[in-house]
Amino acid sequence: MRGRSESSSAGKALILSDGKPGHRNQAVALARHLGLSFDAAEVHFCCRPAKAISYLLDRFGFYLSGLFSLSTSDADQYCALIAAGSESYYAAKTLGRKYGIPAAAVMLPRGYRYDFDLIVAPAHDRPPAGECIRTVPVNPCWVEPAGLVHIPPDEHLVSLIIGGSNQVYDLRVESLRPVVEEVFLTFPGHRIMAATSRRTPPEIDAMLRSYPFARLFLYSENPINPIPDFLALSDYVFLTADSTSMISEAVSFGAAKVEVIPLPSRRAPGKFARLIDQLEAMDCLHVYDGTIGEAGKKVKLGDYLQGIRLCG
Repeated sequence: MRGRSESSSAGKALILSDGKPGHRNQAVALARHLGLSFDAAEVHFCCRPAKAISYLLDRFGFYLSGLFSLSTSDADQYCALIAAGSESYYAAKTLGRKYGIPAAAVMLPRGYRYDFDLIVAPAHDRPPAGECIRTVPVNPCWVEPAGLVHIPPDEHLVSLIIGGSNQVYDLRVESLRPVVEEVFLTFPGHRIMAATSRRTPPEIDAMLRSYPFARLFLYSENPINPIPDFLALSDYVFLTADSTSMISEAVSFGAAKVEVIPLPSRRAPGKFARLIDQLEAMDCLHVYDGTIGEAGKKVKLGDYLQGIRLCG
């Protein structure tokens, strides 16, 4: 890996964020798994054509800082750069070469040459083999309960985590209602809680309100995240299939058995299906099919990142 500049801060990385929370969270997770403290800065291309131009320039090894804007002027003060998201990869390469700082990419940086110092890519991205590429079974994630959920030690919890429609899946009331009803029938002695996301449609919120949940966290009413607490406390977690991030967290933390709720698809599920199929084969989750499984093995992400040193 390239040496860092003498002015860089030992052990501290700069996360280059494209403004998408899911991407930033993956970069933060990698930094934490590598034991690095970090700051974060947003990066964006200066105009719409700049992104297309960056692919061409990278192909020929040209790196121009004028193609993007960065919310800090202190990039040279860090020991490593961690980029996640297509708006951040060219900036990481440009700044890394300018300041002699190692540049890491989270997720496969499609369209760019794979000559980063490190690429950490989930297997469902189908990364090629490469000296700098570390393939992991799930999205990089770091789960920390926030103390939003408490249950008495002699009681048990089952939780539902509800996402929403996206470019692949269509979340409908008629798909979700039978699962909710089955959960209440199967676990009459458990506390049952549910949480929705920013993508959950209003008709799903309305349907969930009609059931006697011990607690119902509707993101549309109060945008907090009880999912880490659910994973820490639940015997079973049921979650919709529309988020690779939610699935990755569920199979990486806690001791809950994991049930993935299939959804009607608008097109071939692609990476979602690859992730779910792989984790089902690893006995980390069970795809709900009217029966409830016992899959609960956990992915230890740190095992897949052993030996990586970006700083020092």
